Amino acid sequence: MKSEVNTVTHAFPAPDRWVARWVEPIEGADVPELRRPAYHLAGEFEVAAPVESATLHASAHGIYEAHLNGTRVGDRELTPGFTAYRKRLQVQTFDVTGLVTEGPNALGAILSDGWWRGQHGIAREIDSYGSTTAFLAELHVRLRSGEVVVVGTDGTWRSTQSHILAADLVAGEVHDLRRRVVGWAEPGTDRTGWDPVRVTDDGFEILCATIGPPVRRIEELPAVSVTELAPSRHVVDFGQNSNGWIRLDDLGPEGTTITVIYGEALDPSGGVTQENVKHSVFAPEREGVVPFQTDVVVSAGDGSVFEPRHSTKGFRYVEVEGLPGPLDPAAISSVVVHTALARIGDFACSDERIDRLHRVADWAFRTNACEIPTDCPTRERSGWTGDWQLFVASAAYLYDVTDFSTKWLLDLAADQRPDGTVLNIVPDPHDMDSEAPDLWRDIQGSAGWGDAVVHVPWEIHLATGCTDILAGLYGPMQRWVNFAAGRAASGRHPSRAEARPDPLPHESYIWDSGFHFGEWLEPGVDTGSVVVPLLTEDHGAVATAYLHRSAKELAAIAELLDDTAASERYADLAVKVRDAWQKEFVDSAGCVQPATQANLVRALAFDLVPDELRERTAADLVALVRAAGNHLGTGFLATPFLLPVLADAGYGDVAYDLLFQDSEPSWLAMVDRGATTIWEAWEAIRPDGTVADSLNHYSKGAVISFLHRHVAGLRIGEPGYRRFTVAPLPGGGIESARTHHDSPHGRIEVAWSLSAETGAGTGAGTGVGTLDVVVPPGTEADLVLPDGTRDVLGPGEHRRRWSVE
Repeated sequence: MKSEVNTVTHAFPAPDRWVARWVEPIEGADVPELRRPAYHLAGEFEVAAPVESATLHASAHGIYEAHLNGTRVGDRELTPGFTAYRKRLQVQTFDVTGLVTEGPNALGAILSDGWWRGQHGIAREIDSYGSTTAFLAELHVRLRSGEVVVVGTDGTWRSTQSHILAADLVAGEVHDLRRRVVGWAEPGTDRTGWDPVRVTDDGFEILCATIGPPVRRIEELPAVSVTELAPSRHVVDFGQNSNGWIRLDDLGPEGTTITVIYGEALDPSGGVTQENVKHSVFAPEREGVVPFQTDVVVSAGDGSVFEPRHSTKGFRYVEVEGLPGPLDPAAISSVVVHTALARIGDFACSDERIDRLHRVADWAFRTNACEIPTDCPTRERSGWTGDWQLFVASAAYLYDVTDFSTKWLLDLAADQRPDGTVLNIVPDPHDMDSEAPDLWRDIQGSAGWGDAVVHVPWEIHLATGCTDILAGLYGPMQRWVNFAAGRAASGRHPSRAEARPDPLPHESYIWDSGFHFGEWLEPGVDTGSVVVPLLTEDHGAVATAYLHRSAKELAAIAELLDDTAASERYADLAVKVRDAWQKEFVDSAGCVQPATQANLVRALAFDLVPDELRERTAADLVALVRAAGNHLGTGFLATPFLLPVLADAGYGDVAYDLLFQDSEPSWLAMVDRGATTIWEAWEAIRPDGTVADSLNHYSKGAVISFLHRHVAGLRIGEPGYRRFTVAPLPGGGIESARTHHDSPHGRIEVAWSLSAETGAGTGAGTGVGTLDVVVPPGTEADLVLPDGTRDVLGPGEHRRRWSVE
């Protein structure tokens, strides 16, 4: 590697200031495109004097793991991370002072396909961003003399295939530990048998800083049980569905070939099944040809540990085949891998099943927060916009997701179409101008999904008080709302045009054209039969509701950003859309139509019905719930709002009846059947034990906001919790609840309990409620006790009591 004297900085170089060049491994024509290996790349350099400090800047087309003088650099996993690679590719910066020495040094990387050219996304396409992998690294070394030496990847580097014979995010990995290259990233290693690298100068302009916490190994889960199904065939249960990989310490004698199959459930024979998640609608030809979530390792017989770090899997169980003799439970563990988000909130109550529901939802989110907010860690692993806009408020209560969301939103903006269309998944590996399936190109820009560009920044603002995220996404927000309003003004659904050839004036604010997922996955609807009909169905009631909410939120955002004209324009749009929604979807008797739980929930949650009809609408919703036997009938979009709107309308008892419902569809049915993460379908594990759909989809878990905001009673008042409300809602037999949230001003704590009152004059069936609140400095709390007592609490610790009948 060449060296130059330069000025050292912790910021990575500007596009035209890199000394390093992109280097690509030379790949043979016989390498199968669906099972490509990982490569070693390395180069050496000399440091002529004692080192004061050293900084490494690195990135890749693929996934890289940097090594300096035989030592791995840092503990980040899956670097450089997943972004909208056509426009944004992150650079990591590492302090490597302790790894660079005076004299000869070697810098290297293990490089695999990753998201760049490996399978991922709903279609599991390959080569989405390029057909070759590449590595870029630049090392700035400050000598004690003050001189700065800069070295980087260049034409002197060499490459060779590593012992990782295949590495794919979806398929898994193949390791032959007998083929490990000893000293591959150490100085003095003979690399004359390695191949030269290909040097390229493209791609510097898309480099960007890394935003948000890294992906890391978070914890290891021990085996709960090991079952021998047959000689050399074992099933391991880790007791928790998660995301990551295994660590296996016992690999047997040299040449032993071990296959590890990962899954979320077991089949009737007790083996691991992948039938619920391995199928791809867009890539059926690969089934049986390319593995799914399967690792293979060939032992070197030297006590090596197997830990496949170039792919992740969603799993609770693994099936281990090929290990001779019994499998020691202590020799295997589940390595939980996800973005290292800081926890800032929690919840607990006296009901063990509700606590389990909260843990299940928490685990579902955590294990789907791997670089991006994925829908599931198995089948698609995609950043569906609808999922994140539904769950972001719940996530922001429990974790600091500000930078995590900011990174994802910048990718959303990068992938946004010029006409304002927001894509359904972010980042989207498909190039919409060429390789995307025709159906996929036709179903972009759905209401309730694209609205994430407005709603996610808004929720982050509410949680933190920060306006930077609003300013940064202000342009994409406006383009989306303008797109939606333009669709409403220029298009009509064929069924509406047929019924009413001459449009009424308000119809220019009804958004019923284009593609929409609609409510999506209402109970009883077969997930495999809904996509094509969606292309023709009228979802105007849903889409128009979301246009209203986004316009209203954007008006508030514009006001915060001192754009008065835009604020007035979008506020006027919101009013007109609300008026149009009422004219179109509220009948002459004052009833919301179509009269579904979802539409009534949205009418209340989005303030679509006039004040004089709110009580009627809430009563109609309750009637639908009771008629369904206290079962929810909402789908994907409305479910998070169901319990809150009932409680806020004075029907807390109905909300609790739904929360504690334990037959399908319900949350506790999942919990009672052993769910450790939230399921995609309410009946994903049927009473007979058969499994369908993903067992790790966090979106339905947004119900936990009801636990935070209503059961415990802590709600945002002013953005950033400068002012907040404490209004606990006991019910459902819950005798105590507590929560905390680390706001920008400090920790807020709320805890309440119910107890029987003792002493002279105590009447039968009476008791006392006790509430403890901690208000951090610089904030105020509006207190509303269950008996209606109100107060304003300043900073400090407070205790209040109320009588309970």
